[in-house]
Amino acid sequence: MRNLRAVRRNSDIDESGVWLSVGDLMSVLLMIFALLLISALVQISQAHEESQNTRIVIIKGINDALETAGIEVSADATTGDISITDSILFDLNDYKLKASGKVFLDKFIPIYSNVIFQTEATAEEVSRIVIEGHSSSEGAFARNMELSVLRANSVSKYVSSMMFANKSPFFKKVAISGRGPIEANPDKTDPADRKVKFRFQFKDDEFLGNFSEVESVGK
Repeated sequence: MRNLRAVRRNSDIDESGVWLSVGDLMSVLLMIFALLLISALVQISQAHEESQNTRIVIIKGINDALETAGIEVSADATTGDISITDSILFDLNDYKLKASGKVFLDKFIPIYSNVIFQTEATAEEVSRIVIEGHSSSEGAFARNMELSVLRANSVSKYVSSMMFANKSPFFKKVAISGRGPIEANPDKTDPADRKVKFRFQFKDDEFLGNFSEVESVGK
């Protein structure tokens, strides 16, 4: 009987030792997971900071180069968007580039391209170059949408006929879009709404957009 009790006692001790070992193992695993998570978050934070710094280099570089060249347009300090009014590029209600529009693009595009492709980091940061057509709220919506697409396409076609550094990688990033009067002042006709906009889609923005789409699908 005493032997049976001793065996049970030893068995309880052995089981306690096993559970203690498993508990220690789980603690170690949780600690390793926490360290890996912290390391990943630090790397993400550093990558985001580097990305933001690269954007600043691109946008400031474009504005400095445009100012030096005497070209009277500028990139938005946050987004890098550049708006070119239709008065420079097109006649009213037309999508064929004027002579002044061609002269402008001949000066603008090489500068724009050179800054984007100045380093491997700046080139990688810009995932898309979107050429957007915009119109005022005046006139029929369908016609304005059509005209905005035709104007964006007209700019893209002319740029494709030009010779400039990094033309091939530049066009691998190009997409065209027609926004029509979607972003125009709905209460009055504003000539400033008639424009072609050069927009950047940055690498991080593309990732976050894809992430948001996945979240929406999950909901």
